[in-house]
Amino acid sequence: MQMSSVRNPVADLRGLGIENVSNVYYQLSPEKLAEQTVARNQGVYADTGALAVNTGEYTGRSPKDKFIVKDNITTNTVNWNDFNQPISEENFDRLYSRITRYFSGKDVWVRDCYACADEDFRINIKVISELPWSSLFAYNMFLRPTEEELDYMHTDWTVIQAPGCLADPATDGTRQGNFSVVNFTKKMILIGGSAYTGEIKKGIFTILNYVLPHNKNVLSMHCSANIGEEGDTAVFFGLSGTGKTTLSADPARKLIGDDEHGWTATGVFNFEGGCYAKCIDLSEEKEPQIFHAVREGALLENIQFFPGTRTVNYADKIITENTRVSYPLHYIDNAQEPAVGGIPKNIFFLTCDAYGVLPPISRLTPGQAMYQFISGYTAKIAGTEAGVTEPKSTFSACFGAPFLPLHPAQYAQMLGERMREHQVNVWLINTGWTGGAYGTGNRIKLSYTRAMIAAALNGKLDKASFHAYPVFGFAIPDNCEGVPANILDPRNTWENKAAYDTQLNDLAGQFIRNFEKYAAAADKEILDAAPKI
Repeated sequence: MQMSSVRNPVADLRGLGIENVSNVYYQLSPEKLAEQTVARNQGVYADTGALAVNTGEYTGRSPKDKFIVKDNITTNTVNWNDFNQPISEENFDRLYSRITRYFSGKDVWVRDCYACADEDFRINIKVISELPWSSLFAYNMFLRPTEEELDYMHTDWTVIQAPGCLADPATDGTRQGNFSVVNFTKKMILIGGSAYTGEIKKGIFTILNYVLPHNKNVLSMHCSANIGEEGDTAVFFGLSGTGKTTLSADPARKLIGDDEHGWTATGVFNFEGGCYAKCIDLSEEKEPQIFHAVREGALLENIQFFPGTRTVNYADKIITENTRVSYPLHYIDNAQEPAVGGIPKNIFFLTCDAYGVLPPISRLTPGQAMYQFISGYTAKIAGTEAGVTEPKSTFSACFGAPFLPLHPAQYAQMLGERMREHQVNVWLINTGWTGGAYGTGNRIKLSYTRAMIAAALNGKLDKASFHAYPVFGFAIPDNCEGVPANILDPRNTWENKAAYDTQLNDLAGQFIRNFEKYAAAADKEILDAAPKI
C-alpha cells in the first residue's frame, strides 16, 4: 500500500470502517492532485495552468436527493420540508455500510481541513474521496491547517464522497441512486452518485447553519463580505447568479469571503478558505480578480475550450450554465487575512429581477429589510432551465432556503436583532433587467451597480434625496454619482408605462402569496412592509 503523507491515515480509515483500500493519498499538494487527475485521464490543464474537469451527470446540486437523519437531535429542531427531507437512522446505516464497502480495493484521497476563520468556532473536517480533484476542491474551499496543527488535530465532522457509489432506492430510502445525507448525531456527511463538488461545500454549510445558530448564538449567512480601508464591513446576501462573488470582489476593499459567513457579537467571519465562482461569461474587463484567479491550482468545472486550443470559452454553456471555478481565497490579491471583519455597517440584498421592475438600488426600513430577507427573491431568466420560456420567480427564505435546517424565522429574528442593535443600513440591489423584462429590456450595467454600491459604502447616498417607490414602498435615490439619473426609477426606463404597472403589480402579488406561509411568525412591522397593490 502506498502512503503519501507525514501521517498515517490508515488507522483513521479503519476506524470509519473503510478497509482493504489500494492506495491512501493523504494531504497531497494541489500540484500533485492535478498531476494525478491528468494522469488518470480525469481532467486536462487549461492554458492558464488551471485544472479542468467534467463532473459528469450532475453539474449542480440535487436538492431532491438531500436528506437529514431524523433522530433525537433533529426530530424537533429541524424544519422538515422539501429541502430538509428526513431519512431514518436505519437507512443511514445501510448507506454508510454501502459507501464504506465501496472503497475496498480502490485508491482513496484523504484531507484534513477546517471551517470557520474565527478560531472560537472552528470545526475540523476530514474529507474522504475517490477522486483526486475532489481533494483539490477541498483544499481550495476549506481552511488549511499547518503541518504543526495536523499533529494534534482531531476530526469534528467527516465527509465521505464516492461518486461511483449508488444507493438502492428500494432498500436505502433514497429517491434514486445519488444521495447526500447529513447525520448530526454521528457528525457525518455521505455523498454518493454525484461528482459535483458543490455537494461537499454545501453539506458543510448545512451543518454550520444548524450548529452555529442553534448552539453558539452565531447568525449563519449565505452572503459575501468585504471590508474597507476604514474597517467598515459590508455583507452581500443573494442567491446564485445575483452577484455575490462579483460585487464583493472589489479592488478598493479587502475580500473577507464570497459566499458563507457567520455574524457574532463582535463581527463577521468567513466559513471557508476559498471561492467557488460562477464563470459563465467571465471576462477580464468585468471581473478582473476572478479572471486572474483561474490559474495553476484552480479547479474549473464543466467548461469548454475554443476549438483546437486549451483556452477556456467562458461563453460556452453546452454542458451547463453553472460552470464553476474554485480557488483559494489568497488568489484574490486583496483578500483579508485572517478572513474576519467587524460589525457590518451596510447590508446589501442582491436580486436579479428578470421582470425589470425593481429599482437598481433602494433603501429599506428595518421592517422592509426583514420582509425582503424572509422572502429571498430573485428571478431566473428564460433558458436557464428546461421548459423555462419566460422569467421565473424564485423565493428562497433568507437567500438560502436549501441550506437552512432550522426554521427561517430563527435566522430572520437573529438578523433583525443585529440590524436594530447596530443601526445597519440595508439596501436592495437589482442586478437584473431595466427598461423591460428579459428579452425586451437590458441588463443593468455592472459599472452602474458598482457605482451605486460604492456610493452607499462611502456615505454619499446618506446625503441624497429620496422618493418613494410605489407598491413596495422602498426609498429610491434621486441621484447617484456615476449613474444616469433616469435609470434609478425603473418606470422611467419603460416605454410602455401601462405594461410596467401591470408587471409591477403582478410581481407584488407573487410576494404577497409567497409570504402567506410566514405571516403567522411575523410581527406587525414586517407585515406592514408587504407590497400594497
